[in-house]
Amino acid sequence: MMVDAFLPEGFTELAVDSIFMMPQLGVLSTVHEQAAAEVFEKDCLIRLGTCIAPVGRTREGQPCVRVEVAGDESQDIRVAYGDIVRLPLPADGEARVRVTATPERGFDLGEGRGRAVTREVRGGVVGLLVDGRGRRPFEIPKAAAERIAKLRAWNRNLDIYPREL
Repeated sequence: MMVDAFLPEGFTELAVDSIFMMPQLGVLSTVHEQAAAEVFEKDCLIRLGTCIAPVGRTREGQPCVRVEVAGDESQDIRVAYGDIVRLPLPADGEARVRVTATPERGFDLGEGRGRAVTREVRGGVVGLLVDGRGRRPFEIPKAAAERIAKLRAWNRNLDIYPREL
């Protein structure tokens, strides 16, 4: 829901305020900045993971981005335009994993079209999302049957709902 609402671009860490403490921590920060920062980091945030979303457009199903995850369980995936993929990463939100994302020509991850970006990213409850659904504009199919099929595919890829029995 956050990714669809905010449409992050490039590499974006996602987190939520677990107990709606941010407003109170803002007030605390005016008298004890360090205490507010520590509570914010350790007790307030639930780290969801990282979203990688290249900016660009092409035809549905065409290659969009290649993502290589280094670590104990290295992964190398290619994501097509119009797809979204979830890769599990350590759920504690503190472990960092080295990721190299190489967008196809015409796509940009913040360093220029077609240029690879290497970053250390945090995992979290969700892990790593690679969103190849496009930006500027973000469009979903207008035809009802096609839109429903696409939404179901995205939900399946993200493992949002339990599998049908």
